[in-house]
Amino acid sequence: MSALICGSFAYDTIMVFHDRFKNHILPEQVHILNVSFLVPDMRREFGGCAGNIAYNLKLLGGDGAPMGTVGTDFAPYASWMDAQDISRDYLRTIEGEYTAQAYITTDQDDNQITAFHPGAMNYSHQNRISDATGITLGLLSPDGRQGMIEHAEQFAQAGIPFMFDPGQGMPMFDGEDLLRFAKQATWLAFNDYEARLMQERTGKSIEELAGMVDAIIVTRGGEGSRIFTRGKTMEIPSAKAASLEDPTGCGDAYRAGLLYGLQNDLDWETTGRIASLMGAIKIEQPGTQNHRFTLDEFQARFSQSFGYNL
Repeated sequence: MSALICGSFAYDTIMVFHDRFKNHILPEQVHILNVSFLVPDMRREFGGCAGNIAYNLKLLGGDGAPMGTVGTDFAPYASWMDAQDISRDYLRTIEGEYTAQAYITTDQDDNQITAFHPGAMNYSHQNRISDATGITLGLLSPDGRQGMIEHAEQFAQAGIPFMFDPGQGMPMFDGEDLLRFAKQATWLAFNDYEARLMQERTGKSIEELAGMVDAIIVTRGGEGSRIFTRGKTMEIPSAKAASLEDPTGCGDAYRAGLLYGLQNDLDWETTGRIASLMGAIKIEQPGTQNHRFTLDEFQARFSQSFGYNL
């Protein structure tokens, strides 16, 4: 199954604050918030949900191509994608715009403060699902609002099953929008906060939402994840990470594991564990596309983590 991964491409400027935000933000004075954080460590990384998911799926040996809109400053990222043998067939350059930019500050509790400039991402609706050929599976991750709406409609009209993964794009949509996405999608993916927000905005419980799709996947950080299908809830344990270097991009690595499981018709218990291990491997490295492994290494670590062979 060939996957089309719709979503953002971005340059991530990642800064590390060697303290805790809570030590410098006074709750009683948040109405006049004016803080400055000294960040001795800074990196500029290749990121964006579509780029990150495509990178991780490639590591697993999965078949996928990202679709997104980028700016005229994309050349360094394009060279990186070529070096990793990741398709650029469905990327569109928007003249006069920057590639989306994320400025992320992480503290010692792994809390993050992010400023995001969407740039070319706002033009994602200029891409159409019909531009891609041979697609049998889709993933809709954070992107321009209109692009997400139109791509969901186009996936549904084409009869292509897709996963709706709103992520940080969720604030752009009200309850009616989110219910429409749920009716169009085959699978839903959230972190625990997004799952609560989905329930609040739609007025539907997670069990009711699970009755609308084939599965809902909810990640819970170090506590693992839950997969809800019609009438069944599966607890997926977290995989142990050797070190906790940087949480940025862990969710994208996890989603790549979900796509791999779907492409290979694996059961949800195994698919969730592959996704969990992908997140653990990612968190051990700074940045979103700096981790590497061979398939033999991944299989060995899967066996070590979960007690059976992949």
